[in-house]
Amino acid sequence: MGDVMSDGKTEELKTHRLASMCLVGKVIELGDGYSRVKLECGPEMAVDEKGLIHGGFTFGCADLAAMVAVNHPNVVLGKAEVRFTKPIRVGDIIEAEARVVEVSGKRHVVDVIVKRGGETVLEGKFYCYVLEKHVLD
Repeated sequence: MGDVMSDGKTEELKTHRLASMCLVGKVIELGDGYSRVKLECGPEMAVDEKGLIHGGFTFGCADLAAMVAVNHPNVVLGKAEVRFTKPIRVGDIIEAEARVVEVSGKRHVVDVIVKRGGETVLEGKFYCYVLEKHVLD
């Protein structure tokens, strides 16, 4: 992943650059404190014969959107409060939209809504932290 087009200008993606587009989604829009991520739900994500998608993939898409909305190389997730509102199935395409709604020191609070078409499937609040150095350093 490199730069992402947003409103006719290119924004630099500074975090989660190696995130798998197949597992958590592709960044399709990036702005100041804002992002959109799209995920195509494939059969490898199913948990049963009916094609129900594991909620972890929906959460992963939402988490990526939150991290990218903050867009700092050292951002990590500290806590999330989410509500799953509809099931996802194989073949569905979901989009997560994230907005930073509060910044207090190193803490960034991000509201995320994941939709399939116009229907909300997950909504949540993600508490992200920008660390002074990489969490693994």
